Amino acid sequence: MPRQARKKSSTGIYHIMLRGINKQQIFEDEEDCEKFLWTLKDTKEKSGYKLFAYCLMGNHIHLLIKEEKEPLEQIFKRIGGKFVYWYNIKYQRVGHLFQDRFKSEPVEDDAYLFTVIRYIHQNPIKAELCKNIQDYKFSSYREYTDKNWIVDTDFILDIMPLDEFAAFNYEENTDKCLELEEKEVIRLTDEQAKAIIELYSGCRNVTEFQALSKVEQEKCIEDLRNKGLSIRQMVRLTGTSKGLVEKWLR
Repeated sequence: MPRQARKKSSTGIYHIMLRGINKQQIFEDEEDCEKFLWTLKDTKEKSGYKLFAYCLMGNHIHLLIKEEKEPLEQIFKRIGGKFVYWYNIKYQRVGHLFQDRFKSEPVEDDAYLFTVIRYIHQNPIKAELCKNIQDYKFSSYREYTDKNWIVDTDFILDIMPLDEFAAFNYEENTDKCLELEEKEVIRLTDEQAKAIIELYSGCRNVTEFQALSKVEQEKCIEDLRNKGLSIRQMVRLTGTSKGLVEKWLR
């Protein structure tokens, strides 16, 4: 069955989602995230596109970009080639990392432009990786409110002043933009898992978790499992034995 033609945007602006092949993890640690952002910076200079928002999650990436000098396919050929080459050397692997065909949707007006930005910035909140979008390290929100690095913030802030932009990004909503398929599991990096552990237990390290009562530990382990942590992550990051974790989850 032939692939459906990609919808073209009259504005040149697209919301893009890149996913790991076979739903696999893309970012195993912070170094991987940082390398991907440096890849965006480098390819922006070569391809000439504008970047308005980004968010790096465990096994997928959201980007909001505007085509300028090069088309999307060439842009993502550059991004994939540069990042995957480095990634395969680091993890001693071969082959593709991303699904062959990235997902995209056109952004045709200012109203949807800001909806997509909010959706991208609230991704970590909805995945319960943090309570405050300002706290998530690998999204573009702090480039608007703190120090700009790779995001073209002027274009957005010329339309909506910063105070209004910040308030809009925090509004509760039911936005759905290029959603992952229902029931698709998002694998968590250890950094994301640690954030969830702190959110549900109030503990910042293994020692603090081990100081909880067994009843509190058991309840937390059940919550962590429901939020997508693997048994191995729970054992490693809470200091709880594998046998005890498995017993509590029966």
